[in-house]
Amino acid sequence: MTLVPKLNASNPKVWVMIGVGVAGILILTEVKRRRLKGRNSIKQDYGAFIQRIELLPFPQPPPPAAPLSLSALTFAISDNIDVKEYVTGFGSPDWKQTHEVATKTAMLVTALLKNGSTCVGKTIMDEFGLGITGENGCYGTPLNPKLPSHIPGGSASGSAVAVAAELVDFALGTDTTGCIRVPAAFCGVFGFRSSHGAVSTIGVLPVSQSLDCIGWLARDPSVLHRVGHVLLHMPSVEPKRTRCFVIADDLFQLCMVPKQKTVYVVTKVIEKLPGYQTPRHLNLGQYIASNVPSLKGFIDQSTIQQNGMSTLGALSSVMFLLQSYEFKTNYEEWMKAVKPRLDSQVSNYIAAAVTSAPENIKVLYRVRTEMRVAMKNLLKNDGILVLPSTADPPLKLKSRQGLSAEVHDRTFALLGIASMSGCCQAAIPLGEHDNYPISLSFIASHGTDKFLLDTFLDMYSSLQEEVSVQSSASPLQDTNGSIDESELLKEKGNAAFKGRQWYKAVSYYTEAIKLNDNATYYCNRAAAYLELGCFQQAEEDCTTAISLDKKNVKAYMRRGTARESLFFYKEALQDIRHALVLEPQNKFASLAEKRLRKLIS
Repeated sequence: MTLVPKLNASNPKVWVMIGVGVAGILILTEVKRRRLKGRNSIKQDYGAFIQRIELLPFPQPPPPAAPLSLSALTFAISDNIDVKEYVTGFGSPDWKQTHEVATKTAMLVTALLKNGSTCVGKTIMDEFGLGITGENGCYGTPLNPKLPSHIPGGSASGSAVAVAAELVDFALGTDTTGCIRVPAAFCGVFGFRSSHGAVSTIGVLPVSQSLDCIGWLARDPSVLHRVGHVLLHMPSVEPKRTRCFVIADDLFQLCMVPKQKTVYVVTKVIEKLPGYQTPRHLNLGQYIASNVPSLKGFIDQSTIQQNGMSTLGALSSVMFLLQSYEFKTNYEEWMKAVKPRLDSQVSNYIAAAVTSAPENIKVLYRVRTEMRVAMKNLLKNDGILVLPSTADPPLKLKSRQGLSAEVHDRTFALLGIASMSGCCQAAIPLGEHDNYPISLSFIASHGTDKFLLDTFLDMYSSLQEEVSVQSSASPLQDTNGSIDESELLKEKGNAAFKGRQWYKAVSYYTEAIKLNDNATYYCNRAAAYLELGCFQQAEEDCTTAISLDKKNVKAYMRRGTARESLFFYKEALQDIRHALVLEPQNKFASLAEKRLRKLIS
């Protein structure tokens, strides 16, 4: 006997049940359709846009007048730039819900429209511009077209992705602590941070007025250059100047990309081009330590980082203190009133900013002023500093622990230089290494933006050619020193070391190594390299010494010092612990272990 009752078609309850069932099916179908449509739209625009808009260019001049400089180009803007009749969202739904539409369009957007370009949308950014990963917990993370499983970099993540994915010709954002330079490097496009105050920020939400600069990104160097001419109001013709390059050797030690693909490429191109002087080499950390005296109070005296790296760490610390102080001044009242929902990393930063109270604000501004003067004295009006744009490849997506302490320190040691000096900086794509984009940076003095834009545009085709040559060349061998004999040479090296003649000591140890592959010689040369701030070479020598003598305590200690100076804290801790296993009573190793544990935690 069946348990299912017969349905009576004349019963109105039956039709109600059928109607509810059909409605449910239709609703489910529509939900699925909308989800699929949403996914497809994300695939189409790589999740770069927070809002699609269309701002048409101003009327073009009739023929025979030449077309405007940005005619037929499209661009996007970060969500912190005003457009009339739209709410500027600052990367935060809560900010957007509590603010009115803008009454005017930002001046820089108007300038671009007047010169023939079309704005097609607003792009996703890190909430409140606080971050360099490009991840936004509310709107999602734009998909890096170069490395889909890795972060795009931020805070101008959507702008960089829109450019890299060829959705627009160029895009705008702001750069406070690396917000244009990092996504440019991670997405393999050009990025330009203008000199502080060079481009109007009227109609742009500030993060930290002392650090904020307008920046833009493009795939084509000529487009980046043309946008610069419009925004910077630059004259079309300027007297040609000699170009003097300064290579920051200590900063390249923070980068894992072989110098053959960076420094060597630039050096070879400079040799070929007229009006370019032979580059000189510099330990920038040491230079800043000697020329920015107000930084001394921010250097951790317990650190064993030597020859400038601790100075660069102190500089980035001052940068964050200044950013926190000004962000708090700008937004503390709103934060307390609204209590916005925030991503955990942004929430931690804002909580720290709101509760921070630097003892002497004037010192922070003094460091900034001294830094600008120091860079002006170094580069003058014809100098260009060469350095890596970033130290490490982009993290994988959903690395919820965020930047490790060592990656953070290496990254901001590079980014703090332009941010704290107000200099202009160009991030230039330079091929790949291990399938990750390589990005090299040029920094020029505050106010010499046109000179910098002209320089990299002049060089770029030659850089591309040299990159192609080097990508097919065999690796270069690093050689150090000149020629001299074995134990006698070691003793001469020791005497030179005691006399603080570091280069001479390296030379003697090198000649001793040529005659005898001895662990002590490598370890001694590593000590001289540490004094010179050549941390990569010191690390390599210590590694060789350890391979020859597994019980060489000094080699472990010195390699730990080198790795700490390169901000590889975990690896440094391993070395120090090896030294403690071999010498449990080593006081220096015990102190180093405590310090490194504190840095990692």
